[in-house]
Amino acid sequence: MSQTNIASIVIVGAGQAGASAILELRANKYAGKIILVGDETHLPYERPPLSKDVILNPSDTKIEILSEQKLADLNVEVIRGNGVVKINSDAHSIELKNGEVIAYDKLLLTTGGAARRLPNFDALGKHVYTLRNLEDSQALVPVLQSGRRIILIGGGVIGLELASSAWFKDCVVTVIEMGSMVMGRCSPLILSEFLLEQHRAKGVDVRLATQIADCRLDQKQDGEEIVVTLASGEELRADAVVYGIGIVPNAQLAIDAGLDVDVAIKVNQDCQTSNSDIYAAGDVATQLRDCGHHRRVETWENANLQAGIFARHVMGVEHPKANPAWFWTDQLDINVQFVGDMAAAEWHVRGEMDTAKGADNSFVMYGVTDGQIVAGITVNAGKEMRHLKKMISKNTAFEMEKHLDITLDLRKIA
Repeated sequence: MSQTNIASIVIVGAGQAGASAILELRANKYAGKIILVGDETHLPYERPPLSKDVILNPSDTKIEILSEQKLADLNVEVIRGNGVVKINSDAHSIELKNGEVIAYDKLLLTTGGAARRLPNFDALGKHVYTLRNLEDSQALVPVLQSGRRIILIGGGVIGLELASSAWFKDCVVTVIEMGSMVMGRCSPLILSEFLLEQHRAKGVDVRLATQIADCRLDQKQDGEEIVVTLASGEELRADAVVYGIGIVPNAQLAIDAGLDVDVAIKVNQDCQTSNSDIYAAGDVATQLRDCGHHRRVETWENANLQAGIFARHVMGVEHPKANPAWFWTDQLDINVQFVGDMAAAEWHVRGEMDTAKGADNSFVMYGVTDGQIVAGITVNAGKEMRHLKKMISKNTAFEMEKHLDITLDLRKIA
């Protein structure tokens, strides 16, 4: 069957990547059948607000990507709350939980990931939370209340965003991080130390290089509390614990179908799996990169990008070269945006990085390797991000005198 005559595309996973794939397919004039299958009962929604706006402003926050009317306008058949239990690649079909079998010509897996578990905390059964979906976020709204003692396990992006939300709700907040720095997976040390000082200045108790030995539920006069025992022997008491220590890609369907899987579903530059009629995108996919290795990227932008690559490939439309990886985080009153290779050899600050300024900080950082700008960070300076992206894409050589001169318009030197 030629690509222009694909009769049926099935998308498994009704999240950001799945929704973006639908929009890209229709934008590229795909006229065939699209079936969207999701485990959740919700229509596709955005996840970045779950740790922030959904908790802080639940009644005013809109996160839906595609409404029922929009999906109808796009002529998409939607199956909700009835996930896939099996892929039969030989027959080009999937089987749903209710036993229904659906045929496909091309299949896209956008099944995302599940929260990595801490069984000892899960065993407590009460007052322990994770954050991965809308229900998780909604469950935290009544928990994060003024005066409540909240322990957050994990000092990554989600942990610090939740710490910010809890701080805004006037909670007493403790963050426990096993590593030696916050945001260790995605931030250079210089920015990690800056963010750490911002949180501590607001009264967030951040514990680095800290191991947990045990946890239990204790009775107190007005109910129960969680007791977390550290390796040092210190006991921390809390009304609730929220942990975020990464995700496990939902790749079991692919494994059972015999697809090539490492930590996630391996895909090539076109988002094809080891089966040419099955694709994967988003958090569940580990993609072959220019460096020659497979890497998985957990960002909103990557979900959209890979969805677009899939849609254009099945339509036979050339897709543009991938942009440098970009993501953002909002913590306290600070917006931080990242682009490019956060493992850059050296970092240079344009402007003033003053921890005492708090939310009034505004500066740009360049990541440089072998004299070339390979990464950039903006702190409360998002309008400069597009210029940093341009520099990275152009393989711009870093010139300290020019690039650090705040009297020069960044747009003119990009």
